[in-house]
Amino acid sequence: MPSRPLERRVVEALPELLDAHLVFGVDVGGKSEVWHVHRGACDRRLDEGEVINLGEVASLGGDALASLPAPGRVPKLPVMDDVSVVLDLARLTAGGQVGGSGLVGRDTSVLTLASTHHTGSNEGLGTQSVSGAVSDVREHVVGDLRIFIYELPEIRGASRVVASINPVVDAPGGKVALDARTNVSYRLRQLKAAVSWLRGEFKDTLTLVLGPAGFFGYESRVPVWTEDADTHVVEARGEIVSTTVGRVLFYNIVPDEIPFGAVDRPMSKKALGELIDRCYRTAGPKSTVLFADALMQLGFSMAAEAGISICMDDMVIPESKPRILDEATRQVRETETQYNEGLITPREKYNKVVDIWTKVTAEISDSMIKGISTETYDAGNGKTETQPSFNSIFMMVDSGARGSPTQVRQLAGMRGLMARPSGEIIETPITANFREGLSVLQYFISTHGARKGLADTALKTANSGYLTRRLVDVVQDTIITAHDCGTSEGMEVTSLIEGGEIIEHLGERVLGRVGSEDVLDPYSDEVLAGRNMALDEPTIDRIVQAGVERVKIRSVLSCEMRWGVCSLCYGRDLARGSMVNIGEAVGVIAAQSIGEPGTQLTMRTFHIGGAASSVAAQSYLELRTSGTIRYGDTLLTVTDRDGRTIVTSRNGEITVADAKNRERERYGLPYGAEILVKDGQKVAAKMRVAQWDPFNLPILVSMSGKARFEDLEEGRSMKEELDVTGLSRMVVTDFKDTDLKPRIVVYDEAKKPLARYFLPVSAYVMSKDGSDVMVGDVLAKIPRETTKTKDITGGLPRVAELFEARKPKEVAIITEIDGTVGFGKDTKGKRRIIVTPEVGEAQEYLIPKGKNITVNEGDYVRKGEALMDGAANPHDILKIKGEGALARYLVDEVQEVYRLQGVKINDKHIEVIVRQMLRRVKIREVGDTDFLVDEVVEKHRFDHVNRQIVAMGGIPSKAEPLLLGITKASLSTDSFLSAASFQETTRVLTEAAIKGSVDQLRGCKENVIMGRLIPAGTGFAAYQKLGMSFKDESEAQLADLNAS
Repeated sequence: MPSRPLERRVVEALPELLDAHLVFGVDVGGKSEVWHVHRGACDRRLDEGEVINLGEVASLGGDALASLPAPGRVPKLPVMDDVSVVLDLARLTAGGQVGGSGLVGRDTSVLTLASTHHTGSNEGLGTQSVSGAVSDVREHVVGDLRIFIYELPEIRGASRVVASINPVVDAPGGKVALDARTNVSYRLRQLKAAVSWLRGEFKDTLTLVLGPAGFFGYESRVPVWTEDADTHVVEARGEIVSTTVGRVLFYNIVPDEIPFGAVDRPMSKKALGELIDRCYRTAGPKSTVLFADALMQLGFSMAAEAGISICMDDMVIPESKPRILDEATRQVRETETQYNEGLITPREKYNKVVDIWTKVTAEISDSMIKGISTETYDAGNGKTETQPSFNSIFMMVDSGARGSPTQVRQLAGMRGLMARPSGEIIETPITANFREGLSVLQYFISTHGARKGLADTALKTANSGYLTRRLVDVVQDTIITAHDCGTSEGMEVTSLIEGGEIIEHLGERVLGRVGSEDVLDPYSDEVLAGRNMALDEPTIDRIVQAGVERVKIRSVLSCEMRWGVCSLCYGRDLARGSMVNIGEAVGVIAAQSIGEPGTQLTMRTFHIGGAASSVAAQSYLELRTSGTIRYGDTLLTVTDRDGRTIVTSRNGEITVADAKNRERERYGLPYGAEILVKDGQKVAAKMRVAQWDPFNLPILVSMSGKARFEDLEEGRSMKEELDVTGLSRMVVTDFKDTDLKPRIVVYDEAKKPLARYFLPVSAYVMSKDGSDVMVGDVLAKIPRETTKTKDITGGLPRVAELFEARKPKEVAIITEIDGTVGFGKDTKGKRRIIVTPEVGEAQEYLIPKGKNITVNEGDYVRKGEALMDGAANPHDILKIKGEGALARYLVDEVQEVYRLQGVKINDKHIEVIVRQMLRRVKIREVGDTDFLVDEVVEKHRFDHVNRQIVAMGGIPSKAEPLLLGITKASLSTDSFLSAASFQETTRVLTEAAIKGSVDQLRGCKENVIMGRLIPAGTGFAAYQKLGMSFKDESEAQLADLNAS
């Protein structure tokens, strides 16, 4: 085999594999050579016995001799002081010869890799001395193939670091957090890709790629062999799998209890975190610490050899950028023209321009990420193949080691839109990126965002700290006080689905919780998990595989303990992986788990205008999986004159079920959407099943007849407007006359009104007065801009708003009963909506004029449905839907804010806070009790007094649940010491003195103030009563001596 082409191919490979200096030996045609590769160039090739100066290679100083012998001979290692050298030996033997031993029936080449680590013997630096070099060459015969394995030398005289066997555990997510992950994941991913490249590049001549027989003093447990040139067949603890050498190397350091399947995948930061967590659960803390230590060594070793750096050329600007920018500029000019001609308002212009640039930024960003994520290479025979990219920046981001796609977008895409300090988005985007460089104007615009960022950070730190303080104060007395409270109540949990996508699977949500009732297999009725049984990993696997869709679990919200909560209602201690111990201060843990990531949340409010929101911009529904379509119970449809199926319900849903009738996807369909599939129809993935107008909300005819305009008078409540295409349309205007109620009424042939449709301001009238209309026809369209142009609070302010139970500014009025919608006489500029139930009294609701009413006359609404646009009021949810619905709403809303920032918090922490917010009730009827009407009392006291009255044959009192914000809940606690040390000290102490309050010192705070042992951990009362035992007499005598 000619040596020069091979040399060139190896050299071309090396910048991708190890962008650093490398010395290695190659045996071509029986002759040993030592090659020195420096930054992708082969500086020289040395014959056996020649001297190579490693000072040139890695600035290590001193000379070194390196050579590669035939199998059986020991190579001479460099001898240097205080220097660490890694010598990689690679053997490629041509013509079917391996060290003089022939291969039967083969005419291929064999590449053998072995690594020897040599370190200077300076013990003061805590280094490891390697005595000897390759100690042995073992020969393996597999079929007709002989394999020579170089054993690593023994490591002698190594100084040993004793590792702690208690890994740090990240309580909010319950995952073991060992910081060995970040740099390691990057290098391991690169190692895997490197071997993949070698395998593809040398597949014509390469029979075997063999990792070092030992690694970091571990003996290899993974023999490797191959049956053909393309795959590596590995025997991993009795299991035969096909994999890459990188994963074999990595598996060498994994504890015995972990199967090979756990590492046979790309090991990103997240995957490494899961692996360490699994190791902790299955192999125990000691093995986990040793594994994490080895992982750190492997990671740093590989990262050092990799020599990864950031290069200007790594920031690849997409070729499509100029074209995309030209198209966006044209669209912006069109919008400017429409504004100048008076076709659109300044607000609409602003929304459209922001929308255009938002889309363009995303498009360029996607194009750029796509460009750097893959690369093509010549596979020979005139073919090119694509593989994951070796771009340094992409590898860092993709592995999770450092950076995010947003940062890469600014480096090589475009910076995009900036915000003013007020939070308003500046219309002019920064089209340049940092590689191209910013103009003076662009730099000036950037300073807005930079200054806002610095101001935000300062505010955020203070706000986050204050939120944590309030949270800790409200739950500081929540301690595990018993094993089981005996409740049969619970909370039903399903997978969390948003926009049809499963955000969090059922298994993740119930892991570590306790079942409130038996979990049954939906097909065989076999009990998968019994009542009061902890749902651990194996149980969760069984539940998920059986296709269970909902599980009822115990929750602190339904715990019946008077003080604190019980162990079963709380579940697993996330810091230890076992059931929580009695005496654990779970309240403080919950508060800190929610407050600590607060600094990662943004302070800004998100502006949504026009189609700038992804929800509004989406105009169709595409499935991700194949299956059978099922219409939901709440989905109402009509067939229009063209035979199309149109949605007429406000909260209709469709689901996709698989072959076993298990729900795979769930989607909400907007009012007015056209459904393209039938109920029960088989559908394929990527199929479009529904479409709708993303910019307008239609008002549809529900009963056929003749349309008549009422109170629609041109010049008073309606005006003619030219649209973009030059066509005239009638638009409902903002009318001063309060007596006018613009509406379209549909009459039958007997001139009896069948249905009335009220039109909000800005609605476009699509039908003519007196025209015949059919079911499904569009009477009018409401532009979505009018309903969507508002700022929604996000980040830290949103979390504080939820926990303080504040009433939103634009609150939606929701119906308290099921019934049919009707419209009554307007009063004082407000619309009157009457909901009439089938049995019982009708309820009236007054809605301000100009607000968009989301229901029409004759619609059937269910309890808790909104009658108009607006945000939900948590107090209304509690009053109408109850505590369970409110708790679900608060947990989901808080989780959504954190999820947007990529922060994972366990649901139970939020539930602990919500429990404290719901611990009081307001008395409505006193009965035979001593309570007063409107008195606010603790729920447990209310229940206790009522039980006593009922036992005596009296009439119990009635109350309604009360939702208190965390500040109010902290101040209304039974402990005046705790409340006084929180806020409003003078008022709290004055009231306590007037009432003659007694503080029972049940919480942590009040005990700290009084200088007592806190009632948590070993200070918990039950533990104080325990006696002491001694191992032998000497210890007992010592104890007596100490006592005397």
